[in-house]
Formats: sequence, structure tokens, C-alpha cells
Amino acid sequence: MEASTTLNGCATVEGTSHYRERFRGVAAENYFRKAQNLWLSSIGIGTYLGQPDEETDRRYTQAIVRAVELGANVIDTAANYRFQRSERSVGAALAQLNRSGFAREEVVICTKGGYLPFDGAPPRDVRQYIEENFIDTGIAGWSEIAGGSHCMTPRYLENQLQQSLRNMNVDCVDAYYVHNPESQLSAVPANEFWRRLRGAFEFLEQAVTEGKIRYYGVATWSGFREEPDAGLYHSLETMAEVARDIGGDEHHLRFIQLPLNLAMPEALFFPNQKRGDEYVSLVEAAEGFGVNVIASGSLLQGQAARGLPEAIRDSLGSLATDAQTGIQFVRSAPGITTALVGMSRVEHVEENLALLKVAPASQEDLISVFDQEE
Repeated sequence: MEASTTLNGCATVEGTSHYRERFRGVAAENYFRKAQNLWLSSIGIGTYLGQPDEETDRRYTQAIVRAVELGANVIDTAANYRFQRSERSVGAALAQLNRSGFAREEVVICTKGGYLPFDGAPPRDVRQYIEENFIDTGIAGWSEIAGGSHCMTPRYLENQLQQSLRNMNVDCVDAYYVHNPESQLSAVPANEFWRRLRGAFEFLEQAVTEGKIRYYGVATWSGFREEPDAGLYHSLETMAEVARDIGGDEHHLRFIQLPLNLAMPEALFFPNQKRGDEYVSLVEAAEGFGVNVIASGSLLQGQAARGLPEAIRDSLGSLATDAQTGIQFVRSAPGITTALVGMSRVEHVEENLALLKVAPASQEDLISVFDQEE
């Protein structure tokens, strides 16, 4: 993969406004949404799945470039996706886009740290790899690593953030997530979990001050979808209180990510998040705390992209494909800023981003999806 000069800066209101203007007269109303004074596309590209090989690297780079060309300016990745190769594919795509006239300031780059990532491929001896790269270097101690694979100490996150910046050839990311912090709860009690998360947030607020990230948050798989008394449950209210205690009302905990799709609608309907004296859904709580919700798993790794009942297809506008229908549900949901869709092939990008020209579904249409009788 070719070396590139570092792209400076983060997404800006001017840059993302310019990006939105590129699609004036083409994009449907409410395709772009304003979040933290940035314009974000309601469909973003994810980079989770795929083989750790050069062919997949090339396909991801091509897909990311095409996605930005067609109206998706939100790119989501993580240090451990494809053993750092996804971040590097993002970096290659950003370099190509920059050469073709898309400025860094137009694109919203999101990545995550928490899992101990391999480098390009799995090592022969995992323990030896961890010892040489993290323990012996003083980046992490065994007692700080939960389940042999997850760490969120300030020292570790600093190392991972610097690595992500190098991988993508940027000097700032727009949203940096603590990746699946619920992984810690299987190894440490709740009070220790909150102590560790506080340390992570303190580091991330400092990284904002240093200009290395613009906002931070948490990206979870199960934490925000659990019952309040479950062992892996995350309270957004408590997280917001911790962030406020560290950074005041101008704290930078402004993005969270969790799965939402036709098979997993809990974020919309499950009242498991405390807000004041009542329990509300995750999206309602997030709105109250000034936090933007990004949906992952919009197609549940393809499971919500095929075989949908005709009644659901009808409710969501009788779109050309099941994949478009599944995405339409997620990006139309109230309180969702962007629906992330894993797209490693240009043909999938072109199919899915045909939704640029389609207005989101109405709330009545969304509700009717769950009123269907089998």
C-alpha cells in the first residue's frame, strides 16, 4: 500500500457543509443530518468484515472512495478490524480522495480502541505477541487486560490512538470510541469498571485538548441493550455524569454506537435507560444527554438484507432490494444520526447509496413494520 503524507485537521462545519452542497438537488431531504455542528450522511460505510489479505484491502479502499463519491461521508473502522488492515485501507482511500478533490474536512472519520489488535495477521503465539508488544513495553499490565484481549487504560488508549492516526495517515479523528467496554465487566466488579472508564474518559478529554480527536464515546454490542440489572449493562446516564464531572457541560462525550436493525430494535423501544426519574429508550436518553446515536449492524452482517416479508418491504417503500429496505429502516429511525453498513465491494456501495435520492420513511411507516401480523 502506497505511503501518503499525513492529512491534517478534522471534519469541520465548513467542510461538511461543502460536502453536503455537492449533492444539492440530488440528495433527498434529511439525507444529511447535523450532529455537533457537522453534517453527517445518514448512511455510513463500515469496515468490519473481510479477510486479512491484500485483495480485501484493495476492495475496501475502492469501496470507501466510491462511497464518499456517492454521498457517504461517515467512515467507521477500528484498530482490531482485520488486524489493523481496515484502518490502513481507510488511510489509502483518504489519500486517493484528497488527490481527487475531497478535503479531509469534508469526511467524518471514526475509529475505536480497546481490543488488543494483531498486526496484519494473527501471530503464531498470541501470548508472546501480547508480552512483546504490550507488557514488556509498559503499555499495559496483565491485570489491566480483561479476558486476555481488552484494555482501556489511559496509557493503552494513548498507544492505540497514535497507532490509528499512523494507520490512517491523519493527525485527528472525529469520533474515537472505547470499543465494547462491557468486555471489562466479565473480569472486574462494577466499581472498578467505572474507575477504569473514568480514566479512559479523562485521557480522551485530554486528547481533544491536544487536537488528536474531536469527540469521543463508546461503541458497544450489548451494553446499551441489556436489562438494567444485567451484569453487562451500561448506563448512559452514569457515563454522561462521569464525562460532565471531568469536562463540565462542554464535555466531548457526544457519540455512541450500538446495533440497530430489523431484528434488533431495542434502542428504539426498550425502556432500559434511566433519565431523571423515569426509564426511557436508549435513543430518548441520548437525546436528553446531548449524545448522537450511530447505528452499527444495520444489516446484521447480511442477515437483514435478504428474505424480508413483503409486508415489511411495502411498509418501507417497496425499494429495489432487501438490503436497501433494511438500511431504510435504520436510517429512518428517530434519534439515529447515521446507519453504518459494511461495504467492501463497489457494487454494494452503488446499490445501497441509491438511497441518497430516497426520502427516509415516515414514523407511521416505521411503526407499521412492527404491526405486521405473520
